[in-house]
Amino acid sequence: MRPEILFPYFAGVGTVKGVGPKIAPILAQHAGEHVRDLVFLLPSGVIRRPLTTTATARVGEVQTIEVTMSGFRSAPKGPRRIDTFDDFGRLTLVYFHSIRGFEKQHPVGERRFVSGKVEAFGGNLQMAHPDYIVDEARKDEIPLCEPVYPATLEISSRTVRKLIHAAMTTVPELPEWIDIRLRNKHLWPTFYEALEASHTPQSELDLSPDALPRQRLAYDEALAHQLALKARKSYRQAQPARVVEMRDWTDRALKTLPFALTGAQERAIEDIRGDLSSGHRMNRLIQGDVGAGKTLVALMAMIDMAEAGLQSVMMAPTEILARQHYEKSKEILDGLGISSVIMTGRDRPKDRAAKRAVVESGEAAVVFGTHAVFQEGVNFHALQLAVIDEQHRFGVGQRQKLFSKGDAVHYLSMSATPIPRTLALTQYGEADLSILDEKPAGRQPIQTAVLPRQRLPDVIARLQTALAAGSQAYWICPLVEETEASDLIAVEARHRELQEALRIEIGLVHGRMPSEDKDAVVSRFAKGEIRILCATTVVEVGIDVPNASIIIIEQAERFGLAQLHQLRGRVGRGREKSACILLYDTPLGNTAKARLELLRDTEDGFRIAEMDWKLRGEGDILGARQSGFPAYRFVDPVAHSDLIAMAARDAMYILQQGDAVPEPRRKAIEVLKQLFDWRPDVADKQD
Repeated sequence: MRPEILFPYFAGVGTVKGVGPKIAPILAQHAGEHVRDLVFLLPSGVIRRPLTTTATARVGEVQTIEVTMSGFRSAPKGPRRIDTFDDFGRLTLVYFHSIRGFEKQHPVGERRFVSGKVEAFGGNLQMAHPDYIVDEARKDEIPLCEPVYPATLEISSRTVRKLIHAAMTTVPELPEWIDIRLRNKHLWPTFYEALEASHTPQSELDLSPDALPRQRLAYDEALAHQLALKARKSYRQAQPARVVEMRDWTDRALKTLPFALTGAQERAIEDIRGDLSSGHRMNRLIQGDVGAGKTLVALMAMIDMAEAGLQSVMMAPTEILARQHYEKSKEILDGLGISSVIMTGRDRPKDRAAKRAVVESGEAAVVFGTHAVFQEGVNFHALQLAVIDEQHRFGVGQRQKLFSKGDAVHYLSMSATPIPRTLALTQYGEADLSILDEKPAGRQPIQTAVLPRQRLPDVIARLQTALAAGSQAYWICPLVEETEASDLIAVEARHRELQEALRIEIGLVHGRMPSEDKDAVVSRFAKGEIRILCATTVVEVGIDVPNASIIIIEQAERFGLAQLHQLRGRVGRGREKSACILLYDTPLGNTAKARLELLRDTEDGFRIAEMDWKLRGEGDILGARQSGFPAYRFVDPVAHSDLIAMAARDAMYILQQGDAVPEPRRKAIEVLKQLFDWRPDVADKQD
């Protein structure tokens, strides 16, 4: 049950004064369906409206001036003009389209306060379409510092501001859930005071993530999220699972490898074995840089399962990636007498039925596949381990369907996107983390060059030499096709130009192609039948062609650092020395230059990710919104990373203390969790 004190926060937006039946559904779609969603909508900027005169007005700035309406000027064609004056000079109000009640709003001979951007025209001051025109009695309606809110065609920023102001009068202060010593240490206001201050900024500084009210709100949100994550983790760990006894098949498999594991891989395997033998469900993330050996670590866990007579499944987001996992693992599995199978959406009905039969009978101990593995009709004999590659590409419901194929299934996920550890707390807070921060011995470094696009002829000449020596190459462009609205390079146009210049067949791959066509081209490239693959970022993850030793990325300054690092990881997988050429458009800004130079100077994915987080900010952090990142309202994952870490520690302390936490604070913490609604549902708990 939701605490009664939160009822006003969860009232419908239609209950707010000024919200009628027409605007209510629009507002609900824009901000959210509850009053809470409306008051949680923070300003995106501020407009200062200082009171001035025609003598001291600054051209190009928004100001407020008290004037007397003098008279109208209009022409058959063109804008309507109203002459006004104060004690120091004249100001012309200009309107380019008709306004209802025009004369009534501009009564000749009366004084009004007008506010808007002051401009100069023909040596005179003018103000086009003033934002405010009010009399003396209503001058307080013009804010000295006006917060600007996200708006739509149907709802203006000013309307949103008025409705939020009305909503704030309906919600109460809430009991304090933060330890008072912590709050005093950081000089934070109460929750309601922080919310109110956020809606009444006095300058741009008040909108900063470092402003004390914003810090307070961010900590509250992070704490609620961490409490939910830790509770979900505790729930999972409390679930009994079959104890998997470790024997010697993994050791036998490792002895057949032509290389030694890195220390990080060995530690990850031990972490996983500890989980599997604990008697509780595992939920572990293997996070590693490009080429760090995540798949091999997961394969060892699957071998342990097979030796115990249990089944495992590895699910990947694309058929290309699933097939690569299968083909790389099959030789090792066959050597141990472990039967494996791959299932994809393109299996023919007869093959699909045969594969489902060996999975259901238990004959296939290890299953690789795409979304096909969790479809109806796929039944496992004894599924105990699910490995999911690039887990953010699958929804909670899809993962749940897979876990439902077995009883208390252990969960191992893999991510090739390194992120700073404090931020991993946010994205993967409910999982245990194993980081692969070492590269296998003998891995060739990738020489990275940063060149202006004017050097394109030199790059093509170098490419011809490499092709003659037997190499293969990727050529990456940002867009599929050229448009008048964009100056980005189009992959289809570049594909035609390269074929004309090099006079060889060149593969073309982009996201708009049917999956079958795309897979067919990539397969030919992997077999060496095509020497160059011209592509968009669809090749960012999951294509492993050891003979490909060159990657050329056009307009590299338009990509994120982490994305460039992932793309660069397509090469350097074989014995030959590899090169990455980053082509940029001039002029190159200082920030873009620093980003590309960092990529040139290091292959450390974690260092690159750290810089990417700092440079790209909240708007599009590593494609955070597309990568399963929480839909935060107050937390800036970069600026508030320390707060996230602190909230994680505090959440763990609160859960460990349990009933030892004083009752008033326990009740307040329950209010916090319900307010932010981070409560895990049944599917999340199982997931």
